[in-house]
Amino acid sequence: MELENFISENAPEESQDTFELENKKLLDIDVDGTVLTKAGSMIAYEGDLSFTGKSSAEGGLTGFIKGQMSSEGTPVMEVEGTGNVYVADQGKKIQPLSLDEGESITVNGNDVLAFEDSVDYKIGTIGSLSGASAAGLTNVFLSGPGMVAITTHGDPLVLEPPVKTDPDATVAWSSDLSPSINTDRSLANAIGQSSGETYQMAFEGSSGFVVVQPFEETAQRA
Repeated sequence: MELENFISENAPEESQDTFELENKKLLDIDVDGTVLTKAGSMIAYEGDLSFTGKSSAEGGLTGFIKGQMSSEGTPVMEVEGTGNVYVADQGKKIQPLSLDEGESITVNGNDVLAFEDSVDYKIGTIGSLSGASAAGLTNVFLSGPGMVAITTHGDPLVLEPPVKTDPDATVAWSSDLSPSINTDRSLANAIGQSSGETYQMAFEGSSGFVVVQPFEETAQRA
């Protein structure tokens, strides 16, 4: 490929959208005010932007606390100003979603890439991953209006309840669902106690959706 063609074909696309995919694994965020992104996800930026790490109970994704989403202990970056910030996460595919007023989604803490300042959020944990252990799965409840971007290893699969899923392959679910953690003894006997498939997230009901990915990623633990 000629150098000029390489440059032109891989230059950022011009768009009026706040969240614009440059490709399946790279998100261009047009910042005019404030957005929040996963710490360590910025790969480049243009314009007059400032970056502030947030891990306090007042502002960041509080349930992640220090060390949960980044080794530096700053789970979320607040990006302020005017310009464009380009974000990515370990080569994972990015799924931009537009939430209308009143629409909401719950996302595994490890799979939240970015969201607009207009999006309301709060933190929760799901169940117990081992009988006597109090540790659970950290998840983020995101409520519109506004854009959010979540990430998946490969193309996602969207299922309807009732369904049971591997916690390490579960990305997100509709906020009207309240999953529980259960143990399948037959799986434990078949594949060994140490396997992640011993525990499943159980989604019950007749409506809603569950997003899974074709990859077992170590889920965020509270």
